[in-house]
Amino acid sequence: MELVQQLIADYGYLAIFLMLVLGIVGLPIPDEVMMTVVGYFTHTDVLNYELSILISFVGALLGMLISYMIGRKAGRPFIDKYGKWVGLKEKRMMKVEKWMKKYGPYSLILGYFIPGVRHVTCYFSGIGKMDLKTYVAFAAIGAFLWCFVFITIGRVIGIIHV
Repeated sequence: MELVQQLIADYGYLAIFLMLVLGIVGLPIPDEVMMTVVGYFTHTDVLNYELSILISFVGALLGMLISYMIGRKAGRPFIDKYGKWVGLKEKRMMKVEKWMKKYGPYSLILGYFIPGVRHVTCYFSGIGKMDLKTYVAFAAIGAFLWCFVFITIGRVIGIIHV
C-alpha cells in the first residue's frame, strides 16, 4: 500500500497508467486498493478527479486489450499443453468456452468487480476468439464503471476522513 501511494505521489498519472496496464495483464498489483488511493488523492488535490478516471480507464482498457491479444495468439494450444497443471482439462475448457460464448461480453463488465476474474475473462475472450469490436465495447463499459466506482469510493473516503 505504501509503495503504491509513493509511486502515485512521485510519478502521478504515469504510475497509475502503468500499474493498471500491468495489473490487468496479471502482475500482482492491488488494483482496487490503488484505485481507491487515486480517488483519495483526487480529494486532496494531488490528482485531478476527471483526469484520473480517464487515465485509469485508458490503462485498464489497454491492459485488457493486451490480455485479449495474448489469449487470441497463444490461446487454445497453450491451454491444451499447460492447462492440465491448473485444472483446465478438455472437459472444463469445453464448459468455459460454452459459457463464454453465452455470457462472455457480460462477464467482461461484471468480472471487473471480482478480483482475479477480470484477468481471466480477458484471456478467455481472446482464446474464444470473441469479436474484437464486441470485446472492446463491453471491456470499455466495464473499465469505465470500475474506474469510476473505485476512484469515487476513494474520493468519498477522503471527504469523510477529513
